[in-house]
Amino acid sequence: MGLLSAIAKNRLRRSIDCGRLDVIFPNGEYSRFGCGDDNVTQIRIASKLWLRRILLDPELQFGEAYMEGGVILEVGDLYDLLDLFWRNILGSRQSTAAIPTFFRKAFRAFAQFNPKSRSIRNVSHHYDIGNDLYRLFLDDDMQYSCAYFVAPETTLEEAQLLKKDHIARKLCLQSGDQILDIGCGWGGLALHLAEVEAVHVHGVTLSHEQLSLARERAEAQGLGHRVSFELHDYRTLTKSYDRIVSVGMFEHVGLPHYKEYFEKIAARLNKNGTALIHTIGRASTPGATNPWIARHIFPGGYIPSLSEILPAIEKAGLMVLDVEVLRLHYAETLKLWRERFLERSNEATSLYDERFVRMWDFYLVCSELSFRHGVHNVFQIQLAKRQDAAPVTRDYLYQSSPTSPQSLLPHIDKKAAADVQT
Repeated sequence: MGLLSAIAKNRLRRSIDCGRLDVIFPNGEYSRFGCGDDNVTQIRIASKLWLRRILLDPELQFGEAYMEGGVILEVGDLYDLLDLFWRNILGSRQSTAAIPTFFRKAFRAFAQFNPKSRSIRNVSHHYDIGNDLYRLFLDDDMQYSCAYFVAPETTLEEAQLLKKDHIARKLCLQSGDQILDIGCGWGGLALHLAEVEAVHVHGVTLSHEQLSLARERAEAQGLGHRVSFELHDYRTLTKSYDRIVSVGMFEHVGLPHYKEYFEKIAARLNKNGTALIHTIGRASTPGATNPWIARHIFPGGYIPSLSEILPAIEKAGLMVLDVEVLRLHYAETLKLWRERFLERSNEATSLYDERFVRMWDFYLVCSELSFRHGVHNVFQIQLAKRQDAAPVTRDYLYQSSPTSPQSLLPHIDKKAAADVQT
């Protein structure tokens, strides 16, 4: 038995208590770790080089190996394999590679330094790879953020509509409001706000692909006179707004820029206005971005803890009116995204290649499990400059509104949802 195989076996024997993992090592040795015959997963490690790389830095190299064919899944589903790792290793906070983890935490400020030029490159890496990819698995409105599920039978389309409605209520919209949407995506939320109230929405993005489709949609829906989209870094804006909303963008800001981000919101928000920041959050203490995600999916990104967000808000002179924590909603969203992605994996392969499909499958599974196991959640933080900028109880969020397409009840009028989207 080789030294590398021996080290790997020792680690896995000490780690795998729940579930069963079978491993075929590069020299042909077969080993079983854990116990039981349910949800058995079996992997084959293609070479000693890949085994060495995985042992030295599993957080980065296991994903690399799966993408490149260095780890081949022989039995079971990728979800079952990674869930086993989460339950036995990641969920218990065991240190799998102390030295790489130390350096990632030590240099995280540098990794998340996102001046305007770098922000553009980072956004382009993920969002400018083609709208056709996102059409494969997103809902019809192209919502690429956590949906809001009010019942187990809620569909993805319904849950995304409910998410937009929930955000619209928290903004406390009034006719004639000027609204800023930071990181507007493909324009779905901005268009929704303009549909439910007579407001003017200015959406900004750094993605050329998103900008083009958002503008096209605004004209097609006859809302071009009240919704505008521009290619702008939020830091360059000078106009004032009654409401500011940002969904799924704060994760790209970078820790060194939190002060600047909230100071800009404070400067741009009118004294009677409200702002709503919807962001993935870390349920634990501050950490570092997963290196595989940082390299292949979201360069420059970071999932913050509340302890990192709130001080920057306070120093900017803003008041926190409400913080809502959406816990398993994103896990359910990602589950449905992956199901749709795999159903159309042949199309994704035609657009890119098999390596890309494996990469995105790995990304979607890792992301779902991070929410499923309580490492990540979603924060919705309502901000203002005045204590009375929003109602003093949450009752208004769950009451029917004449300006809302449907109420947030534990059932959904599917015909009404369809009518809103047509």
